[in-house]
Amino acid sequence: MRSAKQRSNLALAVTYLVLIVMVVVCVFPVLWVIGASLSPGESLFSSTLIPKNATFDHYIWLFTNPNSQYVTWYGNTLKIALINAVLSVLITTGTAYIFSRYQFVGRKYGLMAFLGLQMFPSMMTMVSLYLLLNLLDLLDSHWGLILFYAGAQIPFNTWLVKGYFDTIPRSLDEAARMDGASHLTVFFQIILPLAKPIIAVVFLFNFMMPMTDFLLPQIVLTSPENQTLAVGLFNFINDQFGKRFTLFAAGSVLVALPITVVFLSMQRYFISGLTAGASKG
Repeated sequence: MRSAKQRSNLALAVTYLVLIVMVVVCVFPVLWVIGASLSPGESLFSSTLIPKNATFDHYIWLFTNPNSQYVTWYGNTLKIALINAVLSVLITTGTAYIFSRYQFVGRKYGLMAFLGLQMFPSMMTMVSLYLLLNLLDLLDSHWGLILFYAGAQIPFNTWLVKGYFDTIPRSLDEAARMDGASHLTVFFQIILPLAKPIIAVVFLFNFMMPMTDFLLPQIVLTSPENQTLAVGLFNFINDQFGKRFTLFAAGSVLVALPITVVFLSMQRYFISGLTAGASKG
């Protein structure tokens, strides 16, 4: 029979093997796209992961060529992503605070309704969304897209943030109210500072969605000057007379930069336990 130490070493080796395989599966496509973006010409084929004659011409073309609308698409996407992230945080934190801290008629059924709404995929609402935005004259408008993004994420984000608010001791609220604090004071000066980790998660998720979403902007935004990165980059490879795969790869690599910056700037909140020891006894 194998000793306990041998079994432990075998389990550790299997764990490392699985982790290595997962890293390769995740990292290889990223390296391949980066290599394709540095490859000369328009073909994605390359005998090596990083091409021998690597060039930054495709990146330069995206920002300097008069026929390129990449900068416009980038600006549109950042604008939509930032506004959507901020708006989603404001809406969902307020909604989650109400459901977490107050008892009112319909509270239970409201939470169940939010839970039920998450069961329906967003694709089911595309036709009704198009008709609604057309009725409100918000087609081909960034605000129409932002309102849908922010509204569609309310049920999921509310459940997510409410669960975190429930872990914050109610004794903090009660102590603040005994000192004369209003509901808004409790919310902004006590609850939100303690909920920075979950707020950072909601901000990141809602920032990422417009950066990578293709289907909804393709339906809502029709003018080239209003399009987002996903739609604009798709046109690089969809155009019958311009299969610019390497430009598509270069543009795709740059999409990851804002997401990486936001993640790294908020990383400390993801791993911090701000509510630990907040209440005594």
